[in-house]
Amino acid sequence: MCKQYTIRKFHEDDANKVSELIIKTLRTTNIKDYSAEYIENDVQMFTPKGVLQRASWTHFYVACDGEKIVGCGAIGPYWGKEDESSLFNIFVLPEYQGQRIGRQIIATLEEDEFFLRAKRIEIPSSITAVEFYKKMGYSYKNGMATIDEEQLYRLEKYR
Repeated sequence: MCKQYTIRKFHEDDANKVSELIIKTLRTTNIKDYSAEYIENDVQMFTPKGVLQRASWTHFYVACDGEKIVGCGAIGPYWGKEDESSLFNIFVLPEYQGQRIGRQIIATLEEDEFFLRAKRIEIPSSITAVEFYKKMGYSYKNGMATIDEEQLYRLEKYR
């Protein structure tokens, strides 16, 4: 039986811990698929201020093991559209990966109002996470399994 982690809405005072979580995951897990320069460029976007900025226009969630934040994820409108949404910033601490936390985060995001109102949901996926998202029912946008100029795959799911 897999442990259930608590998933709750992000609070402003979570910003430092979420920033640390994302940066650690990028530098530990995503570094296997990207250059150090690429990772460090991403790190600049995930300062506590950057996390707060993202949380200001998305529904941002954290996964907790007791009081410790071990994962995060967000959903927001796709370029302001009412009938399309995007998933963002789905990260799990390296030492917690493989414990189904990512699945719990996706399940929570798929119960959010931004998901429920959307006909289409897009995920800008890292090389690292693309197989995980495919297991969660997302497929390549327009059937194109190619990396874009941001070195990301675009995946989508229709409801």
